[in-house]
Amino acid sequence: MPWHPPAARPRAPVKVLLLFVIPCIAMTAPARFYPIGTPGQPWGAAEKAEWRARQTVQRSYAADVVTVIDRLRGRFDVESYGELDYGTDGRYPLFAVRSRNWNPDLPVMLVTGGVHGYETSGVHGALQFLEQRAADYAGRANLLVVPCVSPWGYERIHRWNADAIDPNRSFRDNSPAQESAALIRLVAPIRDLARMHIDLHETTDTDESEFRPALAARDGKPFEPGEIPDGFYLVDDSGNPQPDFQRAVIAAVEQVTHIAPADANGEIIGSPVVAPGVIEYAFKPLGLCAGVTNARYTTTTEVYPDSPKATPAQCNDAQVAAVCAAIDYALAHA
Repeated sequence: MPWHPPAARPRAPVKVLLLFVIPCIAMTAPARFYPIGTPGQPWGAAEKAEWRARQTVQRSYAADVVTVIDRLRGRFDVESYGELDYGTDGRYPLFAVRSRNWNPDLPVMLVTGGVHGYETSGVHGALQFLEQRAADYAGRANLLVVPCVSPWGYERIHRWNADAIDPNRSFRDNSPAQESAALIRLVAPIRDLARMHIDLHETTDTDESEFRPALAARDGKPFEPGEIPDGFYLVDDSGNPQPDFQRAVIAAVEQVTHIAPADANGEIIGSPVVAPGVIEYAFKPLGLCAGVTNARYTTTTEVYPDSPKATPAQCNDAQVAAVCAAIDYALAHA
């Protein structure tokens, strides 16, 4: 269509129309960061049911985890310490692997993985440690390894359990998470005996694209975008900091994969960096798995599997290196 000069199509009314329409679009189409729920309102039962219905099985706990544990029965004691019952989603037996010939005179070392089921190297790193390195500590330490705390989340590659609860904020009395309550019962006899506990985790790109937006929507809060650190880091306990222990683990892991640098604010995931690759959280007040015992030496690993500088094998190797370094330090510093 040919252009009309101002005499044929006055421009002033067009300007007025545009100024009126644009603000209306902004007001009637607010940004939504997650497709479930109403912005500003916490989820109720209906929203949680809708969220659960969207979760699909993407891998097999039985094939990936249980079969490996079964292969270890000839070398370790394997204990079923509970079972998750998620109705039509299935029942999941929970397994712990212990040193054979448990010796009450030896220090206890606790290793947990898969508290967040989607964090793959936490699960497979714990299994790899059992297969390749755990025998090195026979007669030196009592090992208790729980490779996959959250099998429902493992199969669906999700952070939460089936009730839209984060198990790693639920390690407290009367826990609302079946996974957390079962682990609390398992470790109760060694709560005051454990010398070291290392909890194996990952930080992934989906933390920012899926899980943090989902958390904001579930709790009726605005989503505030953050930054994913590129590399491995540790979380120390602000209530019981052990900086030399953390440094020893970082030194071992940096031989395998790169360590996450601080961001422009000197932080990693919003927390001040207290040493290269180390931040601090309050384990027990936050209900974190790494605070489930009274061990002197505790840490949470965070591998970054989405880095272009890391492979899945490196991520598993980094978890194994962290576990070995943590045990070695705890043995050397009674």
